[in-house]
Amino acid sequence: MNGQVLCFRESKSVRYQRLILVYHADLYRYAYWLCRDSDLAQDLVQDTFERAWKSLDALEDVNAVKGWLFTILRRENARRFDKKQFDYEDAVLDDIVAEDFQGPEQELSDSKVRNAIEQLPDEYKEPLLMQVVGGFVSEEIAAQLSLNINTVNTRLFRARAYLQRMFTTGKGD
Repeated sequence: MNGQVLCFRESKSVRYQRLILVYHADLYRYAYWLCRDSDLAQDLVQDTFERAWKSLDALEDVNAVKGWLFTILRRENARRFDKKQFDYEDAVLDDIVAEDFQGPEQELSDSKVRNAIEQLPDEYKEPLLMQVVGGFVSEEIAAQLSLNINTVNTRLFRARAYLQRMFTTGKGD
């Protein structure tokens, strides 16, 4: 299989089981960040995998599986709510600030980080979370959000700069 998660020669049920084994934890973590409710996050992941099952035979690029699943999850979340809501709580919060924002004398709690992220404009929030929680690289974020890669990189830079200002001055702008 050369490092690929799926092999088209395998049965649909084997490919589907492999998707669940490989991507369930990542999808759940991202869903939890979106809704901050474990039951809703599980429902979102289940709905995502149900849609994936229905469309699995139509998937043509085995290298695009992760992005495909995250796109399904984002659409399921949009269906569930009138407007996408991004609430953030996870141990990954520490990773966001670990290198960029935290000096030895500065203690940042998860709630402070979450509140700062909640204050980010949506255009900066979504790419940042896709990178930090989803593990996507700029090219993948650009493809999923239908943006130019330079736009994605600019938004990621501005998101981190905004958070830096929040933690050093107490102001985002």
